[in-house]
Amino acid sequence: MIPAGKLQHLIAIERETETVSPAGHVRKTWAPVAEVRAEIKNLSSDEFLAGFGDADRQSAVFVIRWIPGVEITTADRIAHGGRVYNIKSAVEIGRKRGLELRAVAA
Repeated sequence: MIPAGKLQHLIAIERETETVSPAGHVRKTWAPVAEVRAEIKNLSSDEFLAGFGDADRQSAVFVIRWIPGVEITTADRIAHGGRVYNIKSAVEIGRKRGLELRAVAA
């Protein structure tokens, strides 16, 4: 289990959805899938360059508890503190104990 004291940040996981207006126009918007507590780890430049290679973007690792019934993919994004992060990978921690979401600022 991830200690509750480390999960100090509230983040929103969002998924792109399509809505149709009454006029028939298709509009893409981001809808919240879940709001969860997370531990945020900023990557060092060495880790970042080894992983994604785009040095002018801020990257972070978000560690969250497992969310039953919600599958988080690289098509989703994270909103936190007025910033948006595109998820680059989602790695399971243990046997559905948590998720490590590696992301870069959009």
